[in-house]
Amino acid sequence: MNFRLLEADEIEARVSTVTEKGCSVLLYKDARCDMRILDETVGPENWQRSHEVVNNNLFCNVGVRIERPNGYGEWVWKQDVGTESYTEAQKGEASDAFKRACFNWGIGRELYTSPFIWFDAKSVNLDVKNSKATTRDRFKVDEIEYENRRVSWLKVTNTKTKAVFTWGRSKNLNEYNAKELIDDKQAAELERLIEAAGVNYDKLLEKYGIDKLNDLDMAQYTAIKNKASESIVKKATEGKA
Repeated sequence: MNFRLLEADEIEARVSTVTEKGCSVLLYKDARCDMRILDETVGPENWQRSHEVVNNNLFCNVGVRIERPNGYGEWVWKQDVGTESYTEAQKGEASDAFKRACFNWGIGRELYTSPFIWFDAKSVNLDVKNSKATTRDRFKVDEIEYENRRVSWLKVTNTKTKAVFTWGRSKNLNEYNAKELIDDKQAAELERLIEAAGVNYDKLLEKYGIDKLNDLDMAQYTAIKNKASESIVKKATEGKA
């Protein structure tokens, strides 16, 4: 049984890690999304959930009634454990267990193929106190496309600053837009990022067969930017460990 892929307005984008360099964002689904997809795929009467405590951990069981060729309906169950939330611990733990059990059924599993999402300091409203950075900015998934049930195109916007993160190649882009070269501002931003990440500038140019960063197209720019940003976050996290 294959459940449909999540649409952009069904996906939540939440802040994950915040540093003075910017913040990373992770993609989530909520329990209401799981319920809606279960209802529309198998029908409200053909799925059910239950909870049980095992070794002091709350598990959720999600059962789906499967029709067999002989006309006999069989209940198939999948289970997973939840973790407490910062607010309403028991309710949050039950909801988390339900969402994880639905991942086992394949609902929203494509989110695990999402790229590393990073917004630099210029794209985020940061509040830095005692060397600790936080942000109250909110993020939204504007567009998402898939290929073989994997994310192939993603557009996320910071709703406060209007900064946009894009990754991959949309099916709606024509060949000219897909190969559009980056501008001077993007090249300068990328140069700062790769320097902070400790990337060898000359080796990077050699790898892509170019003479300068401005010769990169948008897809290459996004891939390098994400990789460099991920490296910076990793260094910052390891430094605080």
